[in-house]
Amino acid sequence: MQKNKLTLYIFIALVLGVIAGYIYNATVINAINTKMSVAEAQIKTIDLQIAAAKDTTTADFKALKTQRTAQAKVRKESDTAREDKLVGFTVLSDIFLRLIKMIVAPLVFTTLVVGVAKVGDIKSVGRIGGKTLLWFLSATLVSLLLGMVLVNFFKPGEAMHLPLPDANLSTGIQKTALSLRDFIGHVFPKSFIEAMANNEILQIVVFSLFFGVATAAIGEPGLIVIKALDAIAHVILKITGYVMQLAPLAVFGAITAIIAKQGLGILSTYAIFIGEFYFSLLILWTVIVLAGFAVLQKRAFNLVGRIKDAMLIAFSTSTSEAAYPKVLLELERFGCNNKIVSFVLPLGYSFNLDGSMMYMTFASLFLAQSYGIHLSFSQQLSMLLVLMLTSKGIAGVPRASLVVIAGTISLFNIPEAGLALLIGIDPLLDMGRSATNVLGNAMATAVVSKWEGELGND
Repeated sequence: MQKNKLTLYIFIALVLGVIAGYIYNATVINAINTKMSVAEAQIKTIDLQIAAAKDTTTADFKALKTQRTAQAKVRKESDTAREDKLVGFTVLSDIFLRLIKMIVAPLVFTTLVVGVAKVGDIKSVGRIGGKTLLWFLSATLVSLLLGMVLVNFFKPGEAMHLPLPDANLSTGIQKTALSLRDFIGHVFPKSFIEAMANNEILQIVVFSLFFGVATAAIGEPGLIVIKALDAIAHVILKITGYVMQLAPLAVFGAITAIIAKQGLGILSTYAIFIGEFYFSLLILWTVIVLAGFAVLQKRAFNLVGRIKDAMLIAFSTSTSEAAYPKVLLELERFGCNNKIVSFVLPLGYSFNLDGSMMYMTFASLFLAQSYGIHLSFSQQLSMLLVLMLTSKGIAGVPRASLVVIAGTISLFNIPEAGLALLIGIDPLLDMGRSATNVLGNAMATAVVSKWEGELGND
């Protein structure tokens, strides 16, 4: 499938997915959603009555608990029934994402080992790594700060006027603790095989760095290893080409499932918040491209044109990981040296998630505004720094951004139950931040290539 045709087919799949999702929601899913909404409304009413009860030993209190259990069962059964109705669509994107995950771990390992081995000595690795982390740290701080500034400018949460919820209410999201032990556990692998099996990109990167440096250090015997891994990397990239043929089907399935599940009504309900967040992402895109332009000049725009397919794939599937093989190919075609691409890009997927960074400050402060909780400038800066620390190394966790937010907002006395506001629309927001992550990582790789004098003509 030619490059321009792939873009066209993905766009057509997006449009058809929205149409199919709307029709399926109206004809099949809407009745189930209505049943769920009724059950959820009754659960909220019962929760308020339970919270107001003074005597927990009465027959009325026990009846309330029984009613709540019954309604929770109805909600769970309806949710299961809805997922069963959507399985025909979700299986399309699931197959594609599984095939991509099958590729990513061995591709990161082979390309990074070859890249580090070709760089050669530890000093060169340190120099390139230093420049890479400098860009990543700057991009992370800018993304977090921009999210903080824009959410204070737009104030999307002020219209919500939510009362503070019962502290016992739970969202079902397991929050992450600010723990040095957990962070180290995500960075340093205890088993390379386990890291590969779980697609723990950061752990694979650490092992690959050691392996690449050691391969270069042993001299001539290491050339055999480099040649073999280079050949394996090319085989995996060939497999990538085959897998990408399925991208339009995956896009259609993913979009149809999201629209069918939530309905177009959710867009109108949260239109202001969604619109302001996506406008903020556009500002972040502008900042990223202008930063790239300062180094790459007009070629920065050429790079954006090259990776539009990868951004569309990340947008449609709500995961930047799905675009990794495509981005790697396009960066090499753009003129970036293979050793730089295979070194910088994997690091970016753990340390340079620009879209996710912006979302974390935007969403956290949105929740504070929704409950009328005022946070001073110093508190907001503290939140920014906490988010920067807690976000590293958990890129492979499902709903990673929500998990990080859940672990952070409790430190600032923002009710965790407020995350229920975001759960419904998180897939829609995840699409935009995933595409932004792809743009940020591609631009970072091209800039580091230029700094190292390793950027050829495309």
